[in-house]
Amino acid sequence: MAVALQPALISLEQVSDNIDAVNVHKTALEKQKGLYDESEFDKAKDTTGFRQFNDACDQVKNFYAQQHTLQTVAYNLKARNDFKNKTRAHMTVWEAMEKLNTFIDECDPDTSESQMTHLLQSAEAIRNDGKPRWMQLVGLIHDLGKLLFFFGAQGQWDVVGDTFAVGCAFDERIIFGKESFKDNEDYYNPVYSTKYGIYSPGCGLENVMLAWGHDEYLYHIVKDQSLIPEEGLAMIRYHSFYPWHREGAYHELMDEHDHKLLDAVRAFNPYDLYSKSDDVPDPEKLKPYYLELIDEFFPEKVIRW
Repeated sequence: MAVALQPALISLEQVSDNIDAVNVHKTALEKQKGLYDESEFDKAKDTTGFRQFNDACDQVKNFYAQQHTLQTVAYNLKARNDFKNKTRAHMTVWEAMEKLNTFIDECDPDTSESQMTHLLQSAEAIRNDGKPRWMQLVGLIHDLGKLLFFFGAQGQWDVVGDTFAVGCAFDERIIFGKESFKDNEDYYNPVYSTKYGIYSPGCGLENVMLAWGHDEYLYHIVKDQSLIPEEGLAMIRYHSFYPWHREGAYHELMDEHDHKLLDAVRAFNPYDLYSKSDDVPDPEKLKPYYLELIDEFFPEKVIRW
């Protein structure tokens, strides 16, 4: 009887092993389904001290005075035309991160760390919260558009900073308010100074021209050269669009699809904003994991920047 039952026992053991394997896989998948789950990494962190621009240093205030003066429709049309007509560099994603390591964002009141440190802090917070692998990659690369600074930018004002719509009236909910745009030529334009300007209600944010900088630039680079899903592309394009995703501005320009993307951008924001800390990740230790992640979503290793 024992001999006769042996194959059945082996079969049951195999079934049990298979069930265990499926359960492990299912648990991993369930952990990665929490795109819209509340962030966990920042639960014990006091977040009230972030984005305190009224107490910011003169460097930050001077930056926004310049940005709000020079980000015009005319400049944005020229910047987009220049983008389409040239490739600035050929580099891998990791090489781009290393180049950006020398850049300090002069409009950020929350950190003076290098950009590589910020990118790894964001990615690690997303990873530790069990978010999808593509979202971890977005955390790793979301600021790589700041490479623009090295490729013909006129300063930092056309690279970094909170973004806003150009071609319609400047909204009071933009950082430092509508009054900060009084030296911008569009402020007095009879079309651009109206509520909808060159747009129409419900036209969709894909059809709205946002202030040119690292978000818009990287969005177009990644959209054409990666497998990142549309929620991740929205995180890249809109992560500095604080008047929209935090203050509620420009909702009259949204189409139905933008509401889904808004949820995704809001899910990403804590990892961009609150992951900044004195805990500096070791790039060389983390490099193997993130190189594999990069290869998963970028079919070509060398990117056209």
